Amino acid sequence: MQFRLEKRTEPSKAMLYLAPIGAVLITALVGAIIFSLIGYDGTRAVREIFVTPILNPLKWQDLAVKAAPLVIIAVGLAIGYRANVWNIGAEGQYILGGLAGTGMALLTRDFSGPWILPLMILAGAAGGMAWAVLPALLRTRLQVNEILTSLMLTYVAIQLLNYLVIGPWKDPMGFGFPQTRMFTADQMLPQIVPRTIVHLGVPIAVVVAVIAWFVMGRSVFGYQVKVVGAAPNAARYGGFSINRTIWLALLTSGALAGLAGVLEAAGTFGRMVPSFPTNYGFTAIIVAFLGRLHPIGVIFAGLAMAVTVVGGEVAQTTIQLPAAAVGIFQSMMLFFLLASDLLVRYRIKIVGRRTVEVAP
Repeated sequence: MQFRLEKRTEPSKAMLYLAPIGAVLITALVGAIIFSLIGYDGTRAVREIFVTPILNPLKWQDLAVKAAPLVIIAVGLAIGYRANVWNIGAEGQYILGGLAGTGMALLTRDFSGPWILPLMILAGAAGGMAWAVLPALLRTRLQVNEILTSLMLTYVAIQLLNYLVIGPWKDPMGFGFPQTRMFTADQMLPQIVPRTIVHLGVPIAVVVAVIAWFVMGRSVFGYQVKVVGAAPNAARYGGFSINRTIWLALLTSGALAGLAGVLEAAGTFGRMVPSFPTNYGFTAIIVAFLGRLHPIGVIFAGLAMAVTVVGGEVAQTTIQLPAAAVGIFQSMMLFFLLASDLLVRYRIKIVGRRTVEVAP
């Protein structure tokens, strides 16, 4: 007996949008089984990870703050993936955005005024964009796969971060700790909810997603991205430049990753430290696919992923679940999401094995 995949004619919208929900539910079920087998209370682990952050109002501010960078980065990645441009190095672009914003903060440390923060944000977006230039150049000039180059640049960004905070940017009053000076009040994102950690970066993430939704659905650029990704030959026949689209997709995703980086530096951290890389760039890949590469869907996917991050922190405290548990849940979620995508777009067909008799 043999099996083969047969493409469905047209998957229904219900199947397309219910598949991510099914992936999350299956992740919870399998996660409970796995953690039970390794000696933890699997049911409670799933409850702490998926339910507690939603039911506990004190955790809502954490959800908003952690979802914001995921949404911003994932929106940029979704635009690139629509064009079949596979930027895997958003983590490095996120780091460069934070570094560029920090550099601007150090340059303007002796100044004050409302113009400083916008300048830092522009520097952060430019830093992330600059880190995407090399993958775009190598892809369009030498046909080098951007997956490899963008990913390798992430580790270069980490080493650059370590060099700066240990060397020239190190705070002389920091008691020897590898960190920069604290940002001033004019260099920090304002809190939008009093007595919480919810800063201006949260509504900015929503605005970015809405603008991306409008651009992708109502502009020539959005149409160009979709056509190049779905049918390159038709795009070329229609006058769209594939190389230009690659450049635009990579620079846009890099700029948004850099924007997320500077917002984190100016909002959550308040300085640059070696622990700044938080895997947001890699986690956003899951968010982009969980949101069906749709900017509005990315908002909900970002919140769902933030639930697992915050819930993982809760589970570490309440039942001493290992820190790697969050990574396991996120990896399983991506696996089941990809599997559900396969089943939505293809059906498994059983093909009987024929027996051929050979005449003597």
